[in-house]
Amino acid sequence: MSFTFRAVDPAGDAGLLHSWVVQDYARFWGMGSATVADVEREYAQIQASGHHQARLGLDEGTPAFLMERYDPAQSPLAGLYDGRPSDVGMHLLVSPPDVPRPGYTTAVMAAVLAELFTDPGVDRVVVEPDSANLKIHALNERLGFRKHSLIQLPDKEARLSLCTRGQFDGARRLLAGHRLAAIPTAAPLEGSPA
Repeated sequence: MSFTFRAVDPAGDAGLLHSWVVQDYARFWGMGSATVADVEREYAQIQASGHHQARLGLDEGTPAFLMERYDPAQSPLAGLYDGRPSDVGMHLLVSPPDVPRPGYTTAVMAAVLAELFTDPGVDRVVVEPDSANLKIHALNERLGFRKHSLIQLPDKEARLSLCTRGQFDGARRLLAGHRLAAIPTAAPLEGSPA
């Protein structure tokens, strides 16, 4: 596994992203009935927002996951928790696997967190998955997130969780002692400072 990141091209990537977001496993993404045009429009808005960015994660050059980075202060989370200027919000969707690979989603999430923490201005990552999404809660905890609170967002009841740089480093050390001895590191986004 060797992960890199690039900015989502709304027009060029809409078909691929659509094929992921309409899958049953992606129901918590909230785009199950979206068209390709809907996906293109959504990601064009995200990329133009100035406070929300979408990045395509590549594994050995092949699209493998979608990561969104956003400013919680410019999102529906504003005022719902004790936000800090050094917080960054994150959403993650892993592509449907051709063949299941044990530990793969954990490795992807670790690479995403490593990428986010390469920004020296980020001290804490914020996530707000649907409260019913038990699989992602377990993954979040495995990688250092701690439950903050249940919150009501416009489209869901969410479990707000936070992960500091130190909590992620501790989780990564724990995972290194288990089956995931080679947690991949993230390469910087193309065109971003190393």
